Amino acid sequence: MQTEISFPADDGTSLPGVLTVPDAAGAPGPALVMIYEAFGMTDEMRRVARDLAAEGFAVLIPDLFARGRITALCVARAVRTVRRGAGRELEDIEAGRRWLARRAEVDADRIGTIGFCMGGGFALLLAGTGRYKVSAPFYNLPLPVARACPVVASYGGRDVSTRGYPERLEARLDELGVPHDVATYPEAGHSFFTRTPGVKGAIAARSPIHAEYHAESAADAHRRVVAFFREHL
Repeated sequence: MQTEISFPADDGTSLPGVLTVPDAAGAPGPALVMIYEAFGMTDEMRRVARDLAAEGFAVLIPDLFARGRITALCVARAVRTVRRGAGRELEDIEAGRRWLARRAEVDADRIGTIGFCMGGGFALLLAGTGRYKVSAPFYNLPLPVARACPVVASYGGRDVSTRGYPERLEARLDELGVPHDVATYPEAGHSFFTRTPGVKGAIAARSPIHAEYHAESAADAHRRVVAFFREHL
């Protein structure tokens, strides 16, 4: 079941989001805070949340762009927050996590995070906060990692924006002794997990990052992520 919700931010603002829970929700179970890509709250992000809920996870997508009117400016501010490791978006995500933890369907001790592109950067940052059991970043901005919970990360081999980073991330997680599964799909590019329709999709597919859906890689990444979540959540 997927519903529109709102939750209180630290400054008193009521922020919107989308909550998706398993149809057969019974006892409190594992949950995920999902951070969307730069296109915002799209049908594809909702579809991904439904797919994860079908695997038994409650999923909250906080709408991080709700405070602004111009999407491009919201994206720029969010990317700046990812690069700095501090900012309003991280505070709003934490408010969403606390709201999610209070839900009757959710075991507050079993919350993970997943994110895509811009959202993947947030997911990797959240992995170091000590508040999440597991993190699944997808084709995120290359970031340093000081500490982390277990990480299952996915990248496209044709994506020049992350070239060489998966290997560095895996080496760092090895060094930290953190359980991990880092995979690069040679035939996939950026945004291989979701479909971007229309003109935006056509332009992205022809860009140097080859941003387009790749069904085989997406299916395998879904399998890996769900298996890793079940092990660590």
